[in-house]
Amino acid sequence: MAGARGAGRAAATGARPGKRPRGPEPEPEPEPEELSLAGAPAPGLQDGSDSGLSESEESVFSGLEDSGSDRSEDDPAESEDGVNSDEGHSGMEKTTGQQVQAGTPSPRTEAASVQGCEEYAEEDSSDEEDIRNTVGNVPLEWYDDFPHVGYDLDGRRIYKPLRTRDELDQFLDKMDNPDYWRTVQDRMTGHDVRLTDEQVALVRRLQRGQFGDGSFDPYEPAVDFFSGDLMIHPVTNRPADKRSFIPSLVEKEKVSRMVHAIKMGWIQPHRPRDRTPSFYDLWAQEDPDAVLGRHKMHVPAPKLALPGHAESYNPPPEYLPSEEERLAWQQQELGERKLNFLPRKFPSLRAVPAYGRFIQERFERCLDLYLCPRQRKMRVNVDPEDLIPKLPRPRDLQPFPTCQALVYRGHSDLVRCLSVSPDGQWLASGSDDGSVRLWEVVTARCMRTVPVGGVVRSVAWNPHPTICLVAVAVEDSVLLLNPALGDRLVVSGTDQLLSAFVPPEEPAVQPARWLEASEDERQGGLRLRICHGKPVTQVTWHGRGDYMAVVLAAAGHTQVLIHQLSRHRSQSPFRRSHGQVQRVAFHPLRPFLLVASQRSVRLYHLLRQELTKKLRPNCKWVSSLAVHPAGDNVICGSYDSKLVWFDLDLSCEPYRVLRHHKKALRAVAFHTRYPLFASGSDDGSIIVCHGMVYNDLLQNPLLVPVKVLRGHVLTRDLGVLDVAFHPTQPWVFSSGADGTVRLFT
Repeated sequence: MAGARGAGRAAATGARPGKRPRGPEPEPEPEPEELSLAGAPAPGLQDGSDSGLSESEESVFSGLEDSGSDRSEDDPAESEDGVNSDEGHSGMEKTTGQQVQAGTPSPRTEAASVQGCEEYAEEDSSDEEDIRNTVGNVPLEWYDDFPHVGYDLDGRRIYKPLRTRDELDQFLDKMDNPDYWRTVQDRMTGHDVRLTDEQVALVRRLQRGQFGDGSFDPYEPAVDFFSGDLMIHPVTNRPADKRSFIPSLVEKEKVSRMVHAIKMGWIQPHRPRDRTPSFYDLWAQEDPDAVLGRHKMHVPAPKLALPGHAESYNPPPEYLPSEEERLAWQQQELGERKLNFLPRKFPSLRAVPAYGRFIQERFERCLDLYLCPRQRKMRVNVDPEDLIPKLPRPRDLQPFPTCQALVYRGHSDLVRCLSVSPDGQWLASGSDDGSVRLWEVVTARCMRTVPVGGVVRSVAWNPHPTICLVAVAVEDSVLLLNPALGDRLVVSGTDQLLSAFVPPEEPAVQPARWLEASEDERQGGLRLRICHGKPVTQVTWHGRGDYMAVVLAAAGHTQVLIHQLSRHRSQSPFRRSHGQVQRVAFHPLRPFLLVASQRSVRLYHLLRQELTKKLRPNCKWVSSLAVHPAGDNVICGSYDSKLVWFDLDLSCEPYRVLRHHKKALRAVAFHTRYPLFASGSDDGSIIVCHGMVYNDLLQNPLLVPVKVLRGHVLTRDLGVLDVAFHPTQPWVFSSGADGTVRLFT
């Protein structure tokens, strides 16, 4: 039935392609001549056949149910009635019947697909493909987050086709489908369109820079319409028009209309303005009878309070003071007394004497009215929530470390310091158990353990990527270790760099002694030993990896020493001391050295050898120091649980003081790539903050605390002793008094 009805409809409407039924058998590929580009009607609809439908009606029954339009399906009985209806509506109702059969498969549909397979092999369902997207001239990116891609001619949504194919399915389709190379996606409808041979040829001609029309010849001979010979007779000798010398009737009508408008007063002529100034009375709107009319903000004098029971000549007994209350009232000052008089009881009103302070109180009242200022306070109704600064949500500031990922166990005593290699693959930690351990970051495996025979105060990995050295501060010496991890070429190149040094014939007097390691020590990784004679508390590298600064726990101007690795030379940059030095740091970009004492941070220019700036943290004791990778901002931690942020371009005073920790801060650190900084404290927590520094100098840095990380166990009232960020990932390492190193990611 369905197949016969489809064949009859195709014959009645000029062999218009019919709806393709959904049967269990695979459909044949559509013919190239019956497909069109995006938005263009199919050729089968343009061959002059009269189907009895308008363009909008045709688009309604063009297979919108395949594109996911939410349209209720018709009843099969209505489709049967549509076959027997009159001639005027036969096209619409037949199409409706076909759509019902296409949307709901039935035995009749399957039988029709078997019977009419030859018919559908020759013609294509251009009704399905002719989905007009009437979205207009708007960007299709607006529909990225919606399930539809536009609207058809009747305003129904055109849903995107389901594309659940992964890369493997696309690859198999590319291998099996011979027309894969000529299949493109129509962005207006989301369907795949197979290009015909003519369209492929057109694309290839346009890619080669040729004309779109293949039959166009750009080199055909030109036709010379006019010869170059002088002619006797003109080409045209047309006489002049009659309107060129007769007054125009249209202009005459326009002028008559303007004259009529002027007569009626509709068009007013431009009159000259009156240049004489106009005067007005400034006080015209004032009330002349009001004495305080000009005082807009006049406040009337407050009235005196009405007398109470205590001022009565016969007060109640509870208002009468006792003898102790009377003595206490007499000993009070005048401003401390609640009442200016003592309540008394009289038998009658005639027995009340004159009030002794009457004249004085009247005089004070007159002074209040005359001298005391009164003003109306304009109270602004402000929501307290509006006074809180609008900070971004932490989820908008990701990535930052949120949870504990790994624990590095192996030390038997508290871990004072740690350092990460420049490539982020290895981690060095120093402990009070007299050893330096080298870990693999991603697996928490201890690669090497180097015993140094003393408490390790500081560990610093050389930041240069081609130098594999770790500086370790032990007692009064700085040990330079080659951990022999990573690239073998870098390890051997580091040994060659150290062995290339030739000592001078006349050694200069230096504040430190450079000693070569013995053979047994070289087997353990030791290469150089720098002896100072005083305990070393910190060692830090310059960004280029050739210089390092050392802090000594001694009084005097030799608290800070700078060593040069390539020349085995040491020098003391200062002539006098400015207090006990706590921390030093090199500026990442400029030749500056930051020296933190107990109460201040000084910024020295190394080339000019002068003091550039002195920062005042306003805290009791500075414990740690870190410099922003851009070099314009500095943070300091203190033992009185403050974290101070300095903007070097703004002021010598703190830009912001953060008091998030409850106990002393032990370490602070900046991330080299992400806008993050962290602080570790004796309360066992690491607070990670978002610190965005903008390139615009007029915009202040944005400081937002985003996460509190906990994991270390308090031991001997000590918590986190050192923190360090991973050089490339938003990870933070922490070492604690519980003998562990923890990684938070």
